[in-house]
Amino acid sequence: MTTPTATPSPAAPPAWLTTGWNHVWLPYAQMQTAPLPLPVVRTTGSEIHLADGRILIDGIASWWTACHGYNHPHIIQSVAAQLEAMPHIMFGGLAHEPAYRLATRLAALLPDPLDRVFFTDSGSVAVEVAMKIAVQSRLNRGQPNRTKFLAFHGGYHGDTFATMAICDPEEGMHSLFAGMLPAHIIAPLPRDPTSRATFDDLVERHHHELAGIVVEPLVQGAGGMIFNDAATLRHLRATADHYGLTLIFDEIFTGFGRTGTLFAHQQTGVTPDIVTLSKALTGGTSPLAATIVSRDLYDAFLSDSPAHALMHGPTFMANPLGCAAANAALDLFETQPRLAQAATIAATLRTELAPCRTIPGVSDVRVMGAIGVVELDHIENPAALRQDFIERGVWVRPFRNIVYLTPALTISDEQLRLLCRVVGEGLRKGSFLKKRTKKLL
Repeated sequence: MTTPTATPSPAAPPAWLTTGWNHVWLPYAQMQTAPLPLPVVRTTGSEIHLADGRILIDGIASWWTACHGYNHPHIIQSVAAQLEAMPHIMFGGLAHEPAYRLATRLAALLPDPLDRVFFTDSGSVAVEVAMKIAVQSRLNRGQPNRTKFLAFHGGYHGDTFATMAICDPEEGMHSLFAGMLPAHIIAPLPRDPTSRATFDDLVERHHHELAGIVVEPLVQGAGGMIFNDAATLRHLRATADHYGLTLIFDEIFTGFGRTGTLFAHQQTGVTPDIVTLSKALTGGTSPLAATIVSRDLYDAFLSDSPAHALMHGPTFMANPLGCAAANAALDLFETQPRLAQAATIAATLRTELAPCRTIPGVSDVRVMGAIGVVELDHIENPAALRQDFIERGVWVRPFRNIVYLTPALTISDEQLRLLCRVVGEGLRKGSFLKKRTKKLL
């Protein structure tokens, strides 16, 4: 492992950054006050190499994608071979082996009757396709009024229009569009008798207009790393069965070892009607997503009428490079002890983050699989806290009132302990309580 480095006065940013800054629009950023992002020139394992020579240990695996670490040689070699043979071919009317092999493997990994795979190129679109399938299956079967969805407080499913409409409306990121989005039913997760009664009442009153239920199993990720349990998901399954609703598990964050099992729902004994996958599907190498559907839902589209077909087809659907990366990433889950590594990470996170409980302002410390969360009463200045972490040699992005770690499953013990130590040191320093200034935004 390369020792992380930090310099008090980083070198001047490269010209490509300062020139391109005038033309790039960053995600989730107020561009009038946003600072220059850190220029990265190389990645390896759990390391981010900056243009000025500093090395940061990545605590979040590039938004939870790089589950095998950066630049894994098996994935790189597979993508390189595919690049030479065929970087892309349209999926309409033509077929290629990487996609058909990947679909077969995903169907084999998921429980029966989830066996039909529709490929897209992002998580948001995978969820939109799931919603489209749930609604159109009703339309194809003569149920035109069941077009709404039930989703949950704390939920996040993407930034496109359909997915914004099923995110938590109180979360704030999409509140600006509230009057323009389709109205769905957003409820508390049925975690206890009180919330269960609220949930049951809502479903009873609205089931005639509902097509399905959308939930992130076990962990609501971007909504605040909020954990739920198997009993909650079992209640959703029973409710969906009772009212004939499509149960959609959004495993875009939780899939591929993040919660300790290959898929989160494997810990619950609950099989959904649709699963969406993305992020770590390709090991963080290229964009790819999949919507996997039950046999019964798929059968609703089989007809002599062309109007009953699923009319959806992204240009880069089932891109061969992404499929090659995904097949290689699955190879690693089959041949390497990734789930055992996730269990080891969980044990280390529990031990090393536990001292954070004594820090003033910390309201909770929780761990599930390779997810470690320190929740605070509030974070006044997440930018200052992020900068403090950078100066200590790690890349961690606090948001809202949490600091979280979702490292690569291949991270070394030394690197993981460093991440935990830096989180504790940064929180004890208290920089997150200082008011924002224009310089730090």
